[in-house]
Amino acid sequence: MKVIIAEKPSVGREIARVFGATTKHDGYIEGKGYTFTWAFGHLLQLAAPQDYGYRGWSVQHLPMLPAKFKLTSRKSNGKEDAGAKKQLGIIKKLFDEASEIIVATDAGREGELIFRYIYYYLKCKKPFKRLWISSQTDAAIKEGFRNLKPGSDYDTLFNSAHCRSQSDWLVGMNATQALSLASGNKGVLSLGRVQTPTLAMICARYLENKNFVPQLYYQVVIQPKKDEQVFKAISEKNYKTREEAEAILALVEATANVTSVEAKPRKEPPPLLHDLSSLQQEANKRKGFTADQTLGLLQNLYESKLVTYPRTGSRYIGDDVFAEVPALIDKFTAHLDFGKQATLLTTAKLNKRSVNAKKVTDHHAILPTGEKSYQLGPDHQAIYDMVAGRMLEAFHTDCIKEVTRIILQSGSKFMASGTVIQTPGWRAVFNEKDEEKKDEENATLPKVLQGEDLPVTASGVLEKQTKPKPLYNEATLLKALETAGKEIEDEELREAMKEGGLGTPATRANIIETLLTRKYILREKKNLVPTETGLSVYGIVRHQQIAQAELTGNWEKRLEQIRTGASVAEFQEEIKTYTRAITKELLESGKGMKVTVPA
Repeated sequence: MKVIIAEKPSVGREIARVFGATTKHDGYIEGKGYTFTWAFGHLLQLAAPQDYGYRGWSVQHLPMLPAKFKLTSRKSNGKEDAGAKKQLGIIKKLFDEASEIIVATDAGREGELIFRYIYYYLKCKKPFKRLWISSQTDAAIKEGFRNLKPGSDYDTLFNSAHCRSQSDWLVGMNATQALSLASGNKGVLSLGRVQTPTLAMICARYLENKNFVPQLYYQVVIQPKKDEQVFKAISEKNYKTREEAEAILALVEATANVTSVEAKPRKEPPPLLHDLSSLQQEANKRKGFTADQTLGLLQNLYESKLVTYPRTGSRYIGDDVFAEVPALIDKFTAHLDFGKQATLLTTAKLNKRSVNAKKVTDHHAILPTGEKSYQLGPDHQAIYDMVAGRMLEAFHTDCIKEVTRIILQSGSKFMASGTVIQTPGWRAVFNEKDEEKKDEENATLPKVLQGEDLPVTASGVLEKQTKPKPLYNEATLLKALETAGKEIEDEELREAMKEGGLGTPATRANIIETLLTRKYILREKKNLVPTETGLSVYGIVRHQQIAQAELTGNWEKRLEQIRTGASVAEFQEEIKTYTRAITKELLESGKGMKVTVPA
């Protein structure tokens, strides 16, 4: 008998349906010579400190560095989860009877960890193969079962997942106990490998914003006129005082001479396809969805066979998937909003900016599957349309703009600029305003010639002030986490930096939710701001290693390298060294510092 194990009951039942298995039992389904069972996500976890003999919280126990990690069944509020324990018993019975196991947990790092922890905890020795699919459609499931992979192909993926799990335990358990004990708090002050540098980023931006002192500055503006069209031109320099600006204003003449005109076409390539992180950013901007909401909605769409694997960190597809794109686009020609653009693309040469097999990680970018979507709720429909719309954008033509820059002389130098979209290309899909145009003084500019004198219809002084960097919202925080806090606007450069980001696309939503649960941060309208507790914790750890985003981000890069075969033992030793160092740092720096622990 072959046993197929899925990550969730819903997926297990769906695979059983595809096989035509219908005999239901408690915790599994049987039929067609197969047995289909499932986990409930993480059934197992690394054992708590007391299971290694570290009873009670004591400085003498720190740092806690177990020689060998133990697994224990999932606990809820310190008590064993009865449902998890029961399902483990069912899986053990099935594994004992199995001739072979087929792993159908989600095809990613955490999915591999879920299965391997069960397999090793049950001391199973049966051979296993891996189902590796990016879509839950019947066709994809059947194709995946025709091409099962040897389980050993994913040993390095498990190594990466296991190292992540161990490092989170070592840093989280030791840092939390060290800070809580040193500061003499009766409550728990939780710290974590990824959670703490994320908190540090939010706090640093909040304090920078709060303590920002705006500086006044002045500009001189003139309004020349050409063919009944008045436009604005701004002084070349900014002035620190109104008096300086008034002096320049006094020099403005009745006419302005056009000294140069530059009108250059500029191509704006389409955006890359979505990975989870970029989709979460878009959903936050468009709909105000939290990262966690978006992940939940996307997971539902995946399990409903409407989109491909959601927890991907890649924004590219290979040539094999690209070959299926024209047929996918054709499915959207009747779409209420995108039909016109989809129809246009059916006869166009598709843009291949998002096609690069070398940049595809475990899974390609998120795409619609082409399955018919029926009666989706408004939130699910919104996410589905963002996935479908981005597919149309990504394979569309460049947006062609004309960027005009006019230099004028009227007592001193003035400049007018404007951007006109000549061919919208990919921008026609959602037909939205160009972000680059929102700060421009002129919606359009008249055609002017070098050497022309234009009458100045008005002039004056503008009082402006410098602005602080805005507080983080979920979209901007997710973007910053991709590059460990480095502010990189260029899409492809940000992609290249991803390996050193904080967390992974699959875990970043959970990081934000953890900080909210710990009451270290809260949502204030769309922004994420620290609480008094969060600021207090940041005050203690801000200069410690555990708060350094780039250092922690580098670990994610190392974990990715382990997935491709790098040394596990070397990384484990580094983590132990790091754990010793931060434990010592926190025991020293936390002494006598009182922190308000949230109720």
